[in-house]
Formats: sequence, C-alpha cells, structure tokens
Amino acid sequence: MIIGNYHHKMAAHCESGSITSLLNHAGMKITEPMVFGISSGIFFAYFHKMKSFAFPTFIVRNKPGQMRKNLEKRTGVKFYSKDFKTPEAGQTALDLLISKGVPTAVQVDMFYLDYVPSWERVHINVHFLVVIGKEGDVYKVSDSYFPNPVDLPVSSMNKARFAQGSMSPKGFIFYPEFVPRSFDYEKAIRRGIKKACFYMLNLPIPFLGIKGIRMFAKKINDWPSLARDTEHLSHEVMKINILLEDQGTGGAGFRFMYATFLQQASEIIGNPGLKDMARELMEIGDGWRELSLFAARIGKNRDLGPEKFRQLSTLLYGRADKEEEFFKRLSKTIK
Repeated sequence: MIIGNYHHKMAAHCESGSITSLLNHAGMKITEPMVFGISSGIFFAYFHKMKSFAFPTFIVRNKPGQMRKNLEKRTGVKFYSKDFKTPEAGQTALDLLISKGVPTAVQVDMFYLDYVPSWERVHINVHFLVVIGKEGDVYKVSDSYFPNPVDLPVSSMNKARFAQGSMSPKGFIFYPEFVPRSFDYEKAIRRGIKKACFYMLNLPIPFLGIKGIRMFAKKINDWPSLARDTEHLSHEVMKINILLEDQGTGGAGFRFMYATFLQQASEIIGNPGLKDMARELMEIGDGWRELSLFAARIGKNRDLGPEKFRQLSTLLYGRADKEEEFFKRLSKTIK
C-alpha cells in the first residue's frame, strides 16, 4: 500500500522538513522556515570534551525532538509519539498506521539506510524520515534529503529504528493526530523569537548560546593537543564545515533558514523591522560560511599550525560579537 495523496518534497533539515510535510498533509499551510522559527530551532552549544563525545563538537539547533514539542505549545497541534522495546512491536505499530493511510515519521540511524550512498553513511541516531507506504518487505520512504521517495527493506528499517548508542531511536514514531483549523500566528511567532533570544543570550551556562560560541573560540586552540595525529585533527577541523553546511542546516548553521523565517514573519505580523533583521542575519550567515570554508580548506590541506587555529578563534569571536548584538536587537524589535 502506498499513501497516494502524500506530497513528497525536499527540505533543508530532516526534522523540520518531516514535521512540515506531515502538517501540510494534514491541511496546515506552514513553511519549513516557519516551523523552524516558531519552534525556536536556532541555537548554539559547544561541548569541549564529555563522556558522550570522543572529541569536542558543537550543535547549531535545539535538541532533537524539541521542535515538535515547542510547536505543540505554540500552535495547538497535537502529535502522537511513542517508542518501543522491541523491533517486532515497533514494526507492528508502524505497519498498522501505514495500512490505515497515516504517514508516520520515524527516527533512525542514517548508517542503515540502504538508499544513502555508502560513502555518506555515518552513525547518526537522530535522522528523521516519513514512511508513506509498504509493499511486501519494502517500505516506501519520504526522506527530505532526496528528490523522490525511496525504497527501504523492512530489515534495514528495523536496524535503523533500533540502533544502539547515544540517543538511540528506540523505534520512535510520531505523527499529527490533531491539527487546528487556525492558530494565532502572531502570538506563536513572537513566542518563538523571544524564546530563541533567551536561549542565545540569557542561559546561565557557559557552553550554551553566545557564551558557547565564545567558549568554542577559546577552546579551539586546544584541539591540536587533543587529536591523536594530524589525520585525526584534519578530520575534526573539516567537520566544522560539515556541521555548519552539510547536515541539513540550509547553510551557515541554520542562519540562512532563520533569516527566511524572519522575512516571512515580517509579512505575517506586519513588522518591517524583522525584514531588516533578516537581511542582517544573512550577512551574519555569510560570516559563518567564511569560517566554515576556512576550516574546510586548512583541514583538507593539513595546514594546521598554531596560527591557523588563532585565525579560526578570531573568526569565532567575531561571530559571537555579531550574534550577541543581533539577538539583543531582535529581542527589542519583537517587543
């Protein structure tokens, strides 16, 4: 069975894209940038060295799953969500929903997705896709990173849904079980922006928000002493580019997507100041892109002397200063 009226489309990010597609299918006219902005998706956190990470890393969006929860609070949408103890129970529940014509999002480890080229498969337990059908032992999948629906064998799907490790999916599924005919767009937009500004400016934790960018700027000079060898260091430095540009961010660590949200929000709530802020954030995003390309270049060329890390540090401090100023003025603009 294939759910015939489901409209597959590509998106910038797997979670916001899956949520947007499910809501559009259920009748809610909302864009991916609007989902991302209302749910306060923009964020920053730097993790220098923790038990969960073998090497320092950073994130540029809120915690996986938080978009869905924040959207519920601010729009009145209600999502059904559930995880499972065994692959058998998870498959039974998913198959039942598909047989009823319910497109269902699942959380998976990207490594087990057969349709992904082998050189791109990595163990990431927080990839989201939408299952839109099943024929025999093959699921039909709407993955927002691919131009058309793709096939995935049941055996691979079960491996992906029940992979082990950090943030194990545990067969997690979700779908909208209630979508309001309308909601207060202006209130939802304002709440989303205010909370994003709070997260970036006011969280009293040194590795979150603007403080996290500054910690990154300071600690990156220690990276050479933490790497096993030059190859390892090169790999980690090039990951800066991957995390900012390639993992469904829409470029520049979601800054471009959030700028699109602000532009759309300006028109919806009649606040021209947000359009000005959108243009400014695009320029800030250009700065993040400059940083990511610099990291990719020195990593690829193994040009990893102390001076290059000082340059990376300077670029990061510059991003922190720009974003602190930006989010302070955004907070005032939305008030």
